Amino acid sequence: MTRRQLSPLRQFVSNEHACLLTLSRATTAPAAQVSRAKALLAVAEHQSYTDAAHAAGRKSGDAVAKLVARFNHEGLAALQPRHGGGPAPRYTTPQRERILREFRRTPDREQDGTATWSLTTLQRALRRATDGLPKVSTYTICAVLHDAGYTWQQDRSWCPTGIAKRKRKGKIEIVQDVDAQAKKN
Repeated sequence: MTRRQLSPLRQFVSNEHACLLTLSRATTAPAAQVSRAKALLAVAEHQSYTDAAHAAGRKSGDAVAKLVARFNHEGLAALQPRHGGGPAPRYTTPQRERILREFRRTPDREQDGTATWSLTTLQRALRRATDGLPKVSTYTICAVLHDAGYTWQQDRSWCPTGIAKRKRKGKIEIVQDVDAQAKKN
């Protein structure tokens, strides 16, 4: 006999059921999200947490119970994975924006000592600035730039991922790859 469910699944609102159904059948969505959607749909069909876990390809009914409680509180956002362990992210969103804002600024030869940003010169500029980040590392800067869609090129410059300049009929056109984000992940 199963235990009483401490937080039973609430009724779906608006299009939650349709979204869960679509996600549970998706072949290109992340496997963790598909599994969570299947588990929630199984619970909605009045299956026990253990049976729902097995239907979703999981072993633990306790994980499904936690997922249901989180879904009741957050809605569809509960399907998204959260921080998966390890040390907490050190730099918050405003600090990451500060790094990107400094990167997008054209360097001044007199003040910054360079015409193009490298990781070291960008680090030096961020550490010197009054509103900067005194302990930022080049690894963090590189990770923030990669997350923002920039890559380091062989000609020692940073370029946005998925954007290329093509010479066509004597004119230079900027071509953007619409699948760049999908290829990056």
